[in-house]
Amino acid sequence: METKKRALGRGLEQLFNNENIDLESLEKRIYETATKEEIVDLNLDELRPNPYQPRKTFNDEALAELSSSIKEYGVFQPIIVKRSIKGFEIIAGERRVRASRLAGLTTIPAIIRDFTDEEMLEISLLENLQRENLNAIEEAIAYKSMLEKLNLTQEELSKKVGKSRSHVTNILGLLRLPSEVQTMIADNKITMGHARALSKLESDEQIYDMALKIINDNLSVRDIENITDSNKFERKVKIERKPKNTDNEYKYVEDLLRDKLDTKVKIKDKRIEISFNNVADLNRILEIIDIKE
Repeated sequence: METKKRALGRGLEQLFNNENIDLESLEKRIYETATKEEIVDLNLDELRPNPYQPRKTFNDEALAELSSSIKEYGVFQPIIVKRSIKGFEIIAGERRVRASRLAGLTTIPAIIRDFTDEEMLEISLLENLQRENLNAIEEAIAYKSMLEKLNLTQEELSKKVGKSRSHVTNILGLLRLPSEVQTMIADNKITMGHARALSKLESDEQIYDMALKIINDNLSVRDIENITDSNKFERKVKIERKPKNTDNEYKYVEDLLRDKLDTKVKIKDKRIEISFNNVADLNRILEIIDIKE
């Protein structure tokens, strides 16, 4: 244990024992405990991505903006790396590394820490989820990897990443869709609400045809639900629909908000109630509705 404490920094081992790891707290603890001597300049050529990095694509415009800032002000916050057989693996800060290369830098400030493969996997996932949202397919692949490599249940995973159990289940369900449809989701041609409706269908051929119809005819989620609510479409799980509640005239608005925000929404007495699980989930919702803290 003492060896691990020295390698990670004071108190970090407790953070990894928590159900939910807050990346801000993790990095803050590393920066607070790092001495000036531990912040070193590393050659960018010596750095390679974290092998557990779930993000495969980076926003070129956002990288260009960060690169311009780095050109003018330098790298404000050191990256965090781990020694590897060849150079160093990036634990936190891959966007800063990419932007620094764009800015023409040859070195970057870094703090070297030792993490296990399991801890690196958690950090990589959390950096993307809490800093810059993955697309739904990247998120699903990351969750699947975490379930398998860390031997977690979906309930444990939901607590670990600060998401609802239903959100994790719905995201993982996307990986059962045909690969062509997954590509449409990753390219933002189909929304999460559309994808969730399609994932309930049994036939891959029908799913693909409906996905094309969504794009070509600009269909809403409600359109898809109405179209597929017939005997022509076999569902993975048979659903017994409850009688519609005619008392709630805003039910359709609740459904639209639920699909967009991926959380429970209630409209009552001219008030909108939006549920969230924790601060990370609240930040996710605020980002969706474009509200800056």
